[in-house]
Amino acid sequence: VPVDRDQWKHDPFGAEEAEGCIWGRGAIDMKNMVTMGLMALLLIKRSGVTPKRDVIFAAVADEEAGSNLGALHLVENHPELVRSEYVLNEVGGHTLTMGATRFYPIQVSEKGICWFELVAEGEPGHGSMPHPGNAVVKLARGLAALGTRRLPQHTTPVVENFLRTLAAGAPSPQRQALPMLLQPRLAGHLLTLLEKKDPSQAMAMNAMLRNTTSPTILEAGRKVNVIPSRARAQVDGRVIPGQSVESFLREIQAVIGRELKISVLTQHDGTVFPSTTPLYETICRSVDRHDPGAVPVPYMIPGFTDSFAYGRLGAICYGFSPVKLGPELNFTKMYHGHNERIPVEGFRWGVRVLHEVVSEFVSA
Repeated sequence: VPVDRDQWKHDPFGAEEAEGCIWGRGAIDMKNMVTMGLMALLLIKRSGVTPKRDVIFAAVADEEAGSNLGALHLVENHPELVRSEYVLNEVGGHTLTMGATRFYPIQVSEKGICWFELVAEGEPGHGSMPHPGNAVVKLARGLAALGTRRLPQHTTPVVENFLRTLAAGAPSPQRQALPMLLQPRLAGHLLTLLEKKDPSQAMAMNAMLRNTTSPTILEAGRKVNVIPSRARAQVDGRVIPGQSVESFLREIQAVIGRELKISVLTQHDGTVFPSTTPLYETICRSVDRHDPGAVPVPYMIPGFTDSFAYGRLGAICYGFSPVKLGPELNFTKMYHGHNERIPVEGFRWGVRVLHEVVSEFVSA
């Protein structure tokens, strides 16, 4: 994940400790989980207790690029190394504060991906003579439409339960507003209002309720005075579990029209895992012991993790990389963002919680 160094308060690759935090790219996504997972394994070994289950520590790269050289490679070529009943993975387990209530979202679901390319074709020409068939302008129109229109809403049971659980512990007006997001006729208006008050929260809520697109790479002409005959854009599409790639592309086509060609670069489906398992119950007990009164809640992340790969071997996968955050720190705003950091004490708290969860579960 790249950085804009001039936007950081501390060296993004220096792992500097300042203001009670460790700063750096990957501090909370997910070098913290790599370290916590390894420490959990070492602490179990040092305890001298023989687990009743195998404990596998898998550290891989390439998740940000689709997992083909990491988790998917292991699953497809060396399944015997990672086959398991359960997997604990990244993202879930951070503190989410609403009013006086602290929630700990536990990831049981994640969206799928459909990374695709849009291509516009038009007449080449001299830059001194604009014309309506400019491929760059055609592409820009399509991207502008994708950037300003929300796709249809598809609420999953996991997301519905998540929003209703948040509402039960939230103060007014969130208590009244959150369930309204489940109603498509009201959700758009509420999200528009929320964007003005809390853009990061609106962004997160919107992504849980529908398929989304984010143009990320553009390619067109090679000379400033030549109108190119072709312009391309690569788009990061995220698909709600249960939605097909075909239905997703129909939604895209309805927004951009027939002027642009669409080709899929790569895709995989979203995942949903049950939250009625002994491991999930162990997680909830540990959270309650270490933060009494806090509320664990199953949720869906708008991104994806290696869980989709391990799930192909039949594993039940949870995102649980616990870290205790104060209300001033926004988890979703930090990963892939400027000034990514993790509180030192929150990280130590997470090491204790993760070790306890794994140790208790493999000893039962």
